[in-house]
Amino acid sequence: MSRVKLLYAFSVIIFKSIGVSGQQPKSDAFQDTLGHIRPQSLPEVQAIAATGIAERLLGTRRAKLFVMTVDPDLGPIGKDTFAIKKNNLEQIEILGTSGVAVAWGLHYYLKNYCNVHVSWDGNQLDLPKTLPNVHVTVTSNDRFRYYQNVCTAGYSFAWWQWNQWERNIDWMALNGINLALAFTGQEAIWERVYLEMNLTRDEINEHFGGPAFLPWTRMGNIRGFGGSLSSSWHERSIRLQHRILQRMREIGIIPVLPAFTGYVPRSFSRIFPKANATKADRWNRFADNYCCPYLLDPEDPLFQTVGEKFLKMYIEEFGTDHVYNCDTFNENEPHTSSLKYLRNIASSVFKSMTNVDPKAIWLMQGWLFVHDKLFWTMPRAEAILTSVPIGRIIILDLQSEQFPQYNKLKSYFGQPFIWCMLHNFGGTLGMFGSAQIINYNVHAARNMNGSTMIGTGLTPEGINQNYVIYDLMTEMAYRKENVNLYTWFENYASRRYGAWNEYAATAWKSLARTVYNFVGTRRMRGHYVITKRPNLHLAPWTWYKHNTFYDAWKVFLQAAGGRRNSTLYRHDVIDLTRQALQLRADELYTILIKSFVEKNVDTFKSAAKAFMELFDDLESILASGKAFLLGSWLEGAKNLATNDAEKRLYEYNARNQITLWGPRGEIRDYASKQWSGVVVDYFKPRWAIFLDALESFLTRGTRVNVTKIYERIFEEVEKPFTFSQKLYTTEPKGDCVDTAMRILSKWYKPQGIPIPAG
Repeated sequence: MSRVKLLYAFSVIIFKSIGVSGQQPKSDAFQDTLGHIRPQSLPEVQAIAATGIAERLLGTRRAKLFVMTVDPDLGPIGKDTFAIKKNNLEQIEILGTSGVAVAWGLHYYLKNYCNVHVSWDGNQLDLPKTLPNVHVTVTSNDRFRYYQNVCTAGYSFAWWQWNQWERNIDWMALNGINLALAFTGQEAIWERVYLEMNLTRDEINEHFGGPAFLPWTRMGNIRGFGGSLSSSWHERSIRLQHRILQRMREIGIIPVLPAFTGYVPRSFSRIFPKANATKADRWNRFADNYCCPYLLDPEDPLFQTVGEKFLKMYIEEFGTDHVYNCDTFNENEPHTSSLKYLRNIASSVFKSMTNVDPKAIWLMQGWLFVHDKLFWTMPRAEAILTSVPIGRIIILDLQSEQFPQYNKLKSYFGQPFIWCMLHNFGGTLGMFGSAQIINYNVHAARNMNGSTMIGTGLTPEGINQNYVIYDLMTEMAYRKENVNLYTWFENYASRRYGAWNEYAATAWKSLARTVYNFVGTRRMRGHYVITKRPNLHLAPWTWYKHNTFYDAWKVFLQAAGGRRNSTLYRHDVIDLTRQALQLRADELYTILIKSFVEKNVDTFKSAAKAFMELFDDLESILASGKAFLLGSWLEGAKNLATNDAEKRLYEYNARNQITLWGPRGEIRDYASKQWSGVVVDYFKPRWAIFLDALESFLTRGTRVNVTKIYERIFEEVEKPFTFSQKLYTTEPKGDCVDTAMRILSKWYKPQGIPIPAG
């Protein structure tokens, strides 16, 4: 027996000898169907992977303070468990049911005993000189902790290389994530499938979207826009997916692989002229050359041929853990409401999986039931969900914090579901969240009569924003009771900045009462006046008083006396200042429109001057932080290119996605980013054109022709921005605290909005 295995076996014996694994196995309602969905790596391999996470997080020297062991029999069947204790050698021993459970235990200890913070934004890792004593066992509430939205691959991961994926997988494990999408590389496999079916490369490239738009090609929403994909892209994606899957499997994360949705290229009809296929509906006004692929009829034998061929090739290349995602009707309404058709297509999708993998489990996003409530009546939802055997499909209740469907669809008619927090659309910035709902409704859903809930999930369309709300949500996977939110937010501030600070604590408790206390059904997307195309009829709205936020902003900046050198404090200085300026812009807009309607020229000019100055201040605060730079996003795209043509294409993808989202603004500003560079060269010039036209009307009587204004904005700002190759820095400029203090002195007023005199 190897030394590693001896140490591993010895550690298991020690933990068992102190009674850590004394809990009796607990029955699982879906154990028969989901029992095989578990880590495939040997326990010692998972333990080594968990140790690797500790070393990357803490450094080799400090990681040696933690001894990590995996014992799959530690806790109840179907629930992850970790046990932590301090030994006589001053080491912290962590035993868990999987590598994920061990890494989760490490984070639990660091977070709750050492005041450490690990986030998307960065880490605060100041450990105490002596590690605190501990003797605790924690068991998950559910079987799964899920992560990712199918759109995250576009809005956040599009340009990621291995170092970013490695950190992301480490973060997953540290937060107990044991089920996650692994979608990289599927276009390379589809190319193999279609070439084997005698489509040409040109016909295939006409189908695939560009790198920033692949999620919507995969779901049949669009085709071709932003493409084509080069052989170097395919080769790189294959290599990257192998590394992603290897690391996920080593640590014990179950990767969710793609399956056939039913959509095929338009050119499919050239090869199979008798195929029974329906042209998909137009999505978000995309023109015919970029929309509407064909959807094969589920009863056409070609449906199984294509679906099985793809999945077989994918598994041959990457292996499988038996869970597959497929979203055929994600914002695509079926061409018929026939219950027979809905049953057939669901059973056909599932059959295309099980004919290749008899153990297949279908994971489906439940967004269709939110997006198109009129079509998805109770009988239609039941038809599609119950055509798959109970337990063989898992539904992601995708936006449970605002639009839950499990309570409306009878807990998905007996099918297992995961309570998910979507929160963010398009990766937009803007501070918002629903802490109260998360704190109470997760427990309520789990405990309701007849509940088939089997997990919690994070399903944001884009990450790297509002980390606090995700930090809270991950704790719902193990917490047995609700938390005191004000205390929790105060502790969050202490962990994030490395020490308790009265100003930071006060500010964060205020944020808990305001921006992170949304309750309701009105759509909140993080969009503000400055990020929207200028319009006379915008309707700025918040559910909290602006002055309360401004006061929290002012108090937070007072924490600079003790926290100024904290990397995460400086990040949040920029974020709060950005938010404050956006709110001020919303207020200024209201004054602008009112003065325009009332033809009050002096007030309009003063408000317009202040409004444009605000863009300059916003640009300056964003430029002071690396996480808020357009240059970082663009360089990430260009760094993947292997030649000049690819570089231009990838940069166009990156620029278009965060602005026009389509050749002519089909989903304009949906994924807008308040980044330095975007503010000064995109948002501000649009408003300059618009306000100039309004002022011309007031002073010279020039007719306001909105159509002409929008043509100018498109031709002079929006379109040129997407095609520009202007270089933007990847290094911050100026001191964020000093800049924020200057902006505070200019824009903070406890009453009313300051408007500089003419």
